[in-house]
Amino acid sequence: MSSNSLSRAFTDFDGLHLKNFLMRAQVSSLSPLRLPIPPLGLFLALILQQHARVQLHDFAYDIPPDRVAQAPLAERSASRLLVLDGRTGLCTDRMIRDLPGLLLPDDLLVFNDTRVVAARLTGSKPSGGRVEFLLERALEGHEALLQVKGSKTLRKGLEVTTAGGTVRLVERSGDLWRGHLPGPALDFFEKWGDVPLPPYIRRSPDPQDRERYQSIFARETGAVAAPTASLHFDPDLIAALEKRGVQRAFITLHVGAGTFQPVRAANLDEVVLHAERLEVSAATCDAVERTRAAGGRVVAVGTTVVRALESAALAAHGASVQQRLAPFKGESRLFIRPGFQFRITDTLITNFHVSQSTLLMLVCAVAGREHTLAAYAHAIKAGYRFFSYGDAMFVTPQEGAR
Repeated sequence: MSSNSLSRAFTDFDGLHLKNFLMRAQVSSLSPLRLPIPPLGLFLALILQQHARVQLHDFAYDIPPDRVAQAPLAERSASRLLVLDGRTGLCTDRMIRDLPGLLLPDDLLVFNDTRVVAARLTGSKPSGGRVEFLLERALEGHEALLQVKGSKTLRKGLEVTTAGGTVRLVERSGDLWRGHLPGPALDFFEKWGDVPLPPYIRRSPDPQDRERYQSIFARETGAVAAPTASLHFDPDLIAALEKRGVQRAFITLHVGAGTFQPVRAANLDEVVLHAERLEVSAATCDAVERTRAAGGRVVAVGTTVVRALESAALAAHGASVQQRLAPFKGESRLFIRPGFQFRITDTLITNFHVSQSTLLMLVCAVAGREHTLAAYAHAIKAGYRFFSYGDAMFVTPQEGAR
């Protein structure tokens, strides 16, 4: 086998290439001691499989700090929109206000109607050490699951003084803590907590964030991070979409504190996401069916909507590729990465995501890793604003994703 053949095997590689390559490489030989040498295909299989396995570093990119949006624009719909054709990789610079022209009558926009809780709260230990709480989930009574950061080791029974009263750590629950609060969790945090701005926004929350870190559709309280793709929609844009004949529906997925945590496993097979609560209603399932019958597309407004729709489809049909959606209410840890077969989602509207994040991997599953990272490079060069308060993308799927 020539060196050029080996080079192609390593650089232009997928499952079909591996199968054909190994079939051509089944050549036996003898060592100088006249002992059989394993076929060349078997010798190279482990190397090729390791090369083919997508790793965390394959989703890394560098971004200048000044590209990270630190505050929202004055108008929600003033953001830019990068259109990425997943089949060709072609990028087109547009504006969010151009969205009605990118959609067709009978297309269906699906939004996440979760409402962000003022989920961040600080307090102090008896020793004076600082403690920060981030609400993961409200439990029954006065208890909650909390992400807790302290100046030193935390312990069961620790009492932390906050502006709203004492929070006591009851017991560990994985990498979270179950805590006892002075009152019901949602009420307590709404009164005493701050808007949980992501760590890449390097400022304290201000009164404007109470409104702008919510979508105009926010109504089901429970998230600790906003479904950011929906932040671009304002009444004028919605009116233009309605005039175009574009339909809309809703799911609820309460984004958990795990969305702020980096992926720590280099091997993506070892990644386990935090469970997030979601609901897909019968009304949304009916809207999807009507859209399919009319020849329209299901357009997910944000990665949370993708995970909700695809989780519901998997719950209804398992590994089957059926594309019917059934109502679902429960939890999901669905990790969508390249190779995932989408059953419901036809197109994605999304913000730009952090390097090596599971959200970036989901976008790569839609449009392909190479196309997605090339689009990110284009966006950085073209001055797009990144992350929660940044600009958006309109992403159509690569061949084979649907």
